[in-house]
Amino acid sequence: MFGLVNDIGIDLGTATCLVYVKGKGIVLNEPSVVAVEQETSRIVAIGEEARRMLGRTPGNIVAVKPLRDGVIADFELTEQMLKYFISKVCGRSMLLHPRIAVGVPSGITSVERRAVIDACLQAGARRCYLIEEPLAAAIGAGVDFSEPSGSMVVDIGGGTTDVAVLSMGQVVVSKSVRVAGNECDEAITRYLRVRFNIVIGERTAEEVKVEVGTAWPEGYDRSIEVRGRDLATGLPKTVTVTSKQAHEAVSETLATIVGAIRSVLEQTPPELAADIVDKGIVLTGGGALLHGIDRYISRETGVVVNLVDDPITCVARGTGLALETLANLSTRVSPFWSGGPSSGSFLS
Repeated sequence: MFGLVNDIGIDLGTATCLVYVKGKGIVLNEPSVVAVEQETSRIVAIGEEARRMLGRTPGNIVAVKPLRDGVIADFELTEQMLKYFISKVCGRSMLLHPRIAVGVPSGITSVERRAVIDACLQAGARRCYLIEEPLAAAIGAGVDFSEPSGSMVVDIGGGTTDVAVLSMGQVVVSKSVRVAGNECDEAITRYLRVRFNIVIGERTAEEVKVEVGTAWPEGYDRSIEVRGRDLATGLPKTVTVTSKQAHEAVSETLATIVGAIRSVLEQTPPELAADIVDKGIVLTGGGALLHGIDRYISRETGVVVNLVDDPITCVARGTGLALETLANLSTRVSPFWSGGPSSGSFLS
């Protein structure tokens, strides 16, 4: 609990929710998971406690992710999850309702935007603003895009990959694909099912990705023992997965991400493209931590890739910093405000 909090920046991610508080930095980093009792719809646990229940709950309790591909899939659970996280940060009294800025994928629809705003207002926000994730990631990474010079940001999250070219304080070209870290986990699950005839859980797939997953298998030789259920016998089975096999599993997903980056580069005006060649691509998001992904993208695009420090927290920090500099930004980004008296938007 952090007493009275005026401004909160939230990276409402498919896999993780991060909260930034003005003057304190990142104060909360918890999985976007809610455990629910099916018969009564009673919430049993939220966040890290609920994540530990994934794949390990009795039949009457299910651990679910209320966000899918970067947008709200279950409104009520998202609202309850936000309330829990906000009260954890602000204190249960919530005497001073905070202003909240939320990072959202650049490709979401107006209905999806409204759902995010409504969830935040219902959770106790005084006013809610939306900011595109690549824009927030650029602010959080310290990228100066206020001048007439092109900067490219690639944010690889859990549910979406957002690619944008920024200049003069605005997004010039952007693309959002619903392929990112979670898709890598699912690809690993499918690969092991076909290759080893074994079924593994969601947490195990993520562990394989973290421990031996790679986008650049050359000179990277690791292995991990994976336990799951044999499809033929139904009995427990242990197999060894190498980094080369993990690369084979995620190669198609990586190709989709690179395809989105190429698509944006092809639509970028020549002068801005020249700036990007000089500066390089800024890589952020949890998916940026996959081994060798910066070198892989650089090889496939021919542009230098710069992996930022602490890429996971860039969007959350960017949303919070955007609120701190609200007055300055509002004079430079047009249109800046949208929505009614309780909501606004940084979306350009």
